[in-house]
Amino acid sequence: MKKIWFIVIIAASALVLGCKDEKKSAESANQMQEVMAIHDEVMPRMSTIGKLVGELKPMVDSTATGQAYEKAMKDLQASHKAMMDWMQGFGNRFDSEEIMEGKALSEEKQKWLDEEEQKVRALREQIENSIAQAEALLNN
Repeated sequence: MKKIWFIVIIAASALVLGCKDEKKSAESANQMQEVMAIHDEVMPRMSTIGKLVGELKPMVDSTATGQAYEKAMKDLQASHKAMMDWMQGFGNRFDSEEIMEGKALSEEKQKWLDEEEQKVRALREQIENSIAQAEALLNN
């Protein structure tokens, strides 16, 4: 009888631990989807950045107004570079199965995903702010 209870307890423990792992895996997959959704949201803005840089470049000169155009242009270029750097770093940390198929992440990679989520949210804000600043300057 003790053996049966021991087996039942072991089986129940395995079941509970398995469910926790599945829950963690599902949460990681959802978080990865959120990170990729933010990327997909801001990636099309790279063409807007290029267009705005092209509009600002001929307006740069040594006057105060020209210097404001230059600052806006440099902010846009910094945003573009930040996006390219983020994508490269993200791609170096995760493989395509983890990104696209929801493959379970190690504990270390889960920490990385938490970091990458914060980075991509800050990146989105940087991109949107630099675009808004340039558009406001050009519309004056």
